[in-house]
Amino acid sequence: MIKDKNKTKKMINNFIVPVMFLVIIIIAIPLSGFSMPYLTEQVVTRLARNAFLVISLILPIMAGMGINFGMTLGAMAGQIGLIFITDWGVTGIPGLLLAMAVSTPIAILLGQFAGRVLNRVKGKEMITSMMLSFFISGIYLAFTLYICGSIIPFKNPSLILSRGYGVRNALTLDIAGGFDNFFDKLLGVDISIGGVHIPILTFLIIALVCVFTQWFKKTKLGQDMRAVGQDMKVADNAGINVEKVRIQSIVISTVLAAYGQIIYLQNIGTLNTYNGADQAALFAAAALLIGGATVSKATITNALVGTVLFHLMFIVMPAAGKNVTGQAMLGEYFRTFISYAIVTITLVIHSWKRSKEKELDRESLRLSNENK
Repeated sequence: MIKDKNKTKKMINNFIVPVMFLVIIIIAIPLSGFSMPYLTEQVVTRLARNAFLVISLILPIMAGMGINFGMTLGAMAGQIGLIFITDWGVTGIPGLLLAMAVSTPIAILLGQFAGRVLNRVKGKEMITSMMLSFFISGIYLAFTLYICGSIIPFKNPSLILSRGYGVRNALTLDIAGGFDNFFDKLLGVDISIGGVHIPILTFLIIALVCVFTQWFKKTKLGQDMRAVGQDMKVADNAGINVEKVRIQSIVISTVLAAYGQIIYLQNIGTLNTYNGADQAALFAAAALLIGGATVSKATITNALVGTVLFHLMFIVMPAAGKNVTGQAMLGEYFRTFISYAIVTITLVIHSWKRSKEKELDRESLRLSNENK
């Protein structure tokens, strides 16, 4: 009876975060003034854009490394791939495949570097990966501002700043033949349900990465990652190369983030060269945490549910703030506030949940000893 009660408490703790934000969203939707068809269309679009990036965070969490804020490194690699294929004028599927091919070795190298650094700061991976993203961002800015167009020649002068080198701040990806919502247009069929456009091909790609993630968990490497995430000392005693496994989890996450950023940008159709990758990790982490994930456990369901809830909140809260206060600027401030507040609140709740779970475990152990 008491064990069932403890299980119920743990279940409530697991769902407290998504339920809390769902209640906030339900209150904010009428205040925003948006219609349900509009919200549905926006949520479907944003789910297609962002789900791949959110799913790329799962494997490092499984390996016990927490949220990989260093996924920004992969997003930068994806942007470099898009910049080059835009300059080369490669179009269609070959263009996107070439962008992925260009970004893959860059993402692997950055992932290797990040993994080796994180192995030196065990227990402090999240803050270190965030600092790493700032460090690599400086190198990325130097590369795009000074190396592109000078050391690395560009064929397309419209991509270069007027001084003769450095990539322009904003690039329209249709320069390379029309990447705006490319995956959605590839089938040549407009599929709509209830007036809401459904990006079938993009969702198929997301389904494939979900299947890959589930399959990967069952592989030898996936089982090793799970073992390392549960207890590094036990895994090391079992003959698992702990540091190598941790590096591999970061490398895979970084490569997936590169592909996710390419999918995200092809959906939008424009590339913000210097700021486009800055918020990728923050928004993906916020979405994953809202879905009920923690820094020690995350599932595909957490990723998909969290992406829907986060972006639904991201849509309605600024409008709700504007309508309630009458100040348009205040509504825009909600966007930044919500993103950082969500990460902060969910991490605090996670810490509280862990302490509660330990209390429940201790209580169960005490009762089982008394029964003996």
